[in-house]
Amino acid sequence: MQSRTGAAASPAQTAMPPLAERHASLMEGFSRRTIRTSGAEINVAVGGEGPPLLLLHGNPLTHVSWHRIAPTLARSFTVVAPDLRGYGDSSKPDGGPDHAAYTFRAMGEDAFDVMDSLGFDSFALAGHDRGARVGFRMALDRPERVSRFCALDIIPTHHLLTNVTLGWGLESYHWFFMAQKAPFPERLICADLDYYIQYKLNKKGVGLEIFTPEALAEYARCTTPAQIHAVCEDYRATVTLDLAMDSTDFGKRRIGCPVLVLWGSNSHVGRHLKPIEAWSPWAEDLRGWAIPTGHYPAEHRPDLVYESFWTFFNGGEPRPYSAARDAA
Repeated sequence: MQSRTGAAASPAQTAMPPLAERHASLMEGFSRRTIRTSGAEINVAVGGEGPPLLLLHGNPLTHVSWHRIAPTLARSFTVVAPDLRGYGDSSKPDGGPDHAAYTFRAMGEDAFDVMDSLGFDSFALAGHDRGARVGFRMALDRPERVSRFCALDIIPTHHLLTNVTLGWGLESYHWFFMAQKAPFPERLICADLDYYIQYKLNKKGVGLEIFTPEALAEYARCTTPAQIHAVCEDYRATVTLDLAMDSTDFGKRRIGCPVLVLWGSNSHVGRHLKPIEAWSPWAEDLRGWAIPTGHYPAEHRPDLVYESFWTFFNGGEPRPYSAARDAA
């Protein structure tokens, strides 16, 4: 595959393809491959042609969480969607005594290795949930490689953990539960994995209808004891090593590329946090707004996420969400 590091086409020059929301299969038109990185074996879906766009999923999901927008994005971009280490069909290395193998930096190094393997020196990046935290660290550590960054439904980890509120804490209990010493959370969660994954995906009791049956089946398939342990290692690393890295960088380093932040008005971020205020110390070129969804925007409102992604990653300025435009 040839390296594609040139400037993206202007939205004025290229018409945005209409979004096809449903596909016969998850990630239709994508090829799968396994790429060995310096610390893991990463399952990757690759599709399309054009400037490279890396998509990083969150917890408890896999790369197929992008299935409602990735095939259409692939008409304009080379879309690369891996499973993070510890998730999906990627390997689940030992976390080590300090959980260092599951820091956002370690996951980011996997992603850099994947893009190296595909021949991409620089690329645009979008992440949701844990994937957005990986993307944050990647853009901070290697600014020359990340041209544009979009974060879905998070605020930076440092702000989150140093400004814990009652409302956020009650909804995000799993941050502190899963970070407890092994094997306590693993044993409790693995006692009924089917119950766990349905409860975890059903944020605030809004129902599972936003997910396609195929996606739900994939998330259930990947919810194994090995993945649960890896996810717990992810959260253990977050409250220790990741927080320490961010504390060291706070006030000293900022993301230099353009940053777009989207969050759900009915998510824990929208209800309890002030995203732009939290992101401002970290991003020099920042824009963002709420959209009418919960914690899973790319599956609940793929139309709004796709439009913003296509415009932003083509070098343009996406339009802020408005209820009037949504109703038109």
